[in-house]
Amino acid sequence: MNSHFFQRQQILKQQLINDNLTAILVLGHENIRYLSGFSGNAAYAIVTPASCVLITDYRYFERAKQECQGFEVICRDRDNESLGHCINRFLPANSDLGFDAAFINVASWQQVANDLNSHTLVPIQGVIERQRMIKNDWEVTQIKAAAAIADEALAHTLPYFKVGVSERDLALELEFRMQKLGSEGMSFATILMFAERTSLPHGSPSERTLKEGDFITLDFGAVINGYRSDMTRSYVLGKASSKQTQIYNAVATAQQTAINLLKPGVDCIDLQNASQRVLDDSGYGKWAGQGLGHGLGLFLHEHPFINKNVSHVLEIGNVITIEPGIYIPDFGGVRLEEDILITPTGYEILTHAPKPFELEL
Repeated sequence: MNSHFFQRQQILKQQLINDNLTAILVLGHENIRYLSGFSGNAAYAIVTPASCVLITDYRYFERAKQECQGFEVICRDRDNESLGHCINRFLPANSDLGFDAAFINVASWQQVANDLNSHTLVPIQGVIERQRMIKNDWEVTQIKAAAAIADEALAHTLPYFKVGVSERDLALELEFRMQKLGSEGMSFATILMFAERTSLPHGSPSERTLKEGDFITLDFGAVINGYRSDMTRSYVLGKASSKQTQIYNAVATAQQTAINLLKPGVDCIDLQNASQRVLDDSGYGKWAGQGLGHGLGLFLHEHPFINKNVSHVLEIGNVITIEPGIYIPDFGGVRLEEDILITPTGYEILTHAPKPFELEL
């Protein structure tokens, strides 16, 4: 078994003992992958201080046996055994069972819970996610590879940013390039907008066509071995107006101000406050987006979250985004985003695509 899977499992087992839980039922696919290496769906994991079991069905059974590290793999007959009854086979009597509450809907959980009524069911959140905040060298390598694909795909796509091209066509070209370069898919649905539509922080590409002087915002990422990249760039096609330039410079300065503070021991609230002060001083602060960034890994958005309400002291191995933005309705917006590793001496930026504001016609 690969040592990093063993270490993850041991940390979780110790956490169960600390929390006086007999077992944990892991329901989130990314959490299951983190613990076991299994990359498929339709799986459920049971971890006790003494054992690890993965339950799947005939569709994924052989794949799970090939991929799983340190887990006994069980093939459930879905026609003849409910999930709850199958889980019950691997629990001691009268267990205190924690379950991954954020990853199952109420209707599905009620069916499972009815079959587990002899146990005490304890909803828990964030136990595995907190483990995942610290990336090891292998995880960082995967994120770097995903970021490199995004960098290269953007370089190949930029020549297509010409008058008359549509948001949708550019998004498809960018996604095609990432997958040709080896991405497993999209890190998330590509965000790509022109002109006043760039004031939509998470708008979807449309048939809107590009015109000279338009703002452009694109937010996209690649995936390698389940690990994601997440990068945003903003441009103007041709010569930018003075207002467009002011907005871009404010966002770029806010981003760099936060990046300059990055190192182990810094509280994320201080990053948020420093960035916001720059935006406020620019005169555009009231149009700033909420939150400066987030953790990145198997989830697109994971701990730690960087906003004014969450205190998290940065640690070596955190991978985060720094992405301030200004969004002015009926005018447009700018967002710049980098993926960044916290290192023993400071930080390492993982996204390297250039950030020219004005694109040649």
